[in-house]
Amino acid sequence: MTRPYYVTTPIYYISGNPHIGHAYTTVVADVLARSARTRGPAFMLTGTDEHGQKVANAAAEHGKTPQEWTDELVPRWQALFAAYHVEYDDFIRTTQARHETAVQAIFERMRQNGDVYLGTYEGWYCVSDETFWLESKLAEGRCPTCGREVQWISEEDWFFRLSKYRDRLLAHYRANPQWVRPRSVYNEMMAILEEGLEDLSISRTNLEWGIPIPGPSAGSGRGVIYVWFDALLNYVTALGWPDGERFRTFWPASVQLIGKEIARFHTLIWPSLLWSIGEAAPELVFAHGWITVEGQKIGKSLGNAVDPFALAERFGADSMRYFLLREAPFGSDFSYSEEKIAQRHNNDLGNDLGNLLRRTLTMVQKYHSGIVPEPGERTSLSMRFADPSTHLGERVAGLVTQLQFREALEAIWELVTALNRAIDERKPWNLHKEGRQHELAALLYDLCQGLRWLAILLHPFMPERAAEMWRQLGARGRIEGDWRQSLAAWGDDGSLPPGTAVVPGDALFPRIDLVSA
Repeated sequence: MTRPYYVTTPIYYISGNPHIGHAYTTVVADVLARSARTRGPAFMLTGTDEHGQKVANAAAEHGKTPQEWTDELVPRWQALFAAYHVEYDDFIRTTQARHETAVQAIFERMRQNGDVYLGTYEGWYCVSDETFWLESKLAEGRCPTCGREVQWISEEDWFFRLSKYRDRLLAHYRANPQWVRPRSVYNEMMAILEEGLEDLSISRTNLEWGIPIPGPSAGSGRGVIYVWFDALLNYVTALGWPDGERFRTFWPASVQLIGKEIARFHTLIWPSLLWSIGEAAPELVFAHGWITVEGQKIGKSLGNAVDPFALAERFGADSMRYFLLREAPFGSDFSYSEEKIAQRHNNDLGNDLGNLLRRTLTMVQKYHSGIVPEPGERTSLSMRFADPSTHLGERVAGLVTQLQFREALEAIWELVTALNRAIDERKPWNLHKEGRQHELAALLYDLCQGLRWLAILLHPFMPERAAEMWRQLGARGRIEGDWRQSLAAWGDDGSLPPGTAVVPGDALFPRIDLVSA
């Protein structure tokens, strides 16, 4: 029996507007969740990280309180995910009472078990990244992540005994070499571990915007919890830690998706926090690459953020989803340009897939009165793609599970190519002209069943356009169903039986003019 699947995005720091990088990570999580739901229970979490100095500063610049500022911004993130056809199961905000209460309970548990203690912090702090840095890690005196100036901070803080978990982390890494991917990030984190870990300051004395330290308000109890301690805990607070039904069902997480710039927090600090409260580490943390423009990471702080709403409007959300997942192996950096998106849209989606659907349905209308014909004898197409030993559905599902999205789409395109080749080689117009109706009917049936398979396989990647394929084919039932049934055989699940009336519609992917795009 498949264990319930839990996938998370990082919660997004809400100091400004979302960009295409945020859409990228969230689309990946959506694909994983949709694919997992074809096998059993699955849960997808995303949300917003709303505390910290950076948010307080941004709110002040706009003449608002931090709560007013975050309340104004959250709907933009939710609108982005809706625009990209993301269906999350929960959206957590770190300003919600359910999160604050659980974070304070975790802090108190760690204080009681001795993993949280009072001390004095002196060192460098980057407000932009909300990150403490050793002087040895600075890049020419600046933050090594964002390049901004750092501030010297000296204050009485609460500390988490991160150093206590160094040996356990090393043992966990060595015993589970695939739990952090890609390998380059695993190696980087191992190098940090081998150097040693210092205890982590987890409170801020001179800041009001955050979750208050639980306990007495005077003396050692003053201040708020450090934003990164607060934020990391969202993955369990959203599930109702410690005894919520969701938590019991879905933890530990199957996959936690992050950008590689925050790997240190999620693969060194996060498992240590979990172990401190007696919980298991996630099964996999995957630190994906960056979308770049002229070699630079896209991001608000770098001033090169791309408007994801405009891209979805111009190219279509499903075309954008396809581009993001097909352009490069997941985990690698890859460059963005509107010309590249338009080429993928016009060539792969318009010419290969959309034209295949249009040609097939036109021929079914012309040669068989718009009705899916009876199948003939098993053909090379059905034998190749439904063969249990090389089953396409199982291969695609396996590749998605391994986060090999480009490879999964390439496998699906083998079927797209084979169906187009069957039309070109078999020449159904000649079969009709020569009166070879049984052969023509068998070919049309294979084309319709192949398109049914494509709609099912592509649905996690392109849910809206795949559903439109399903509708035009006249298919019955739910496209999101169990793949073990819907892809068990070439045409035996009953969703597209002979006699089904096809319903041709508009082009799936209307051509986009490269000049205007």
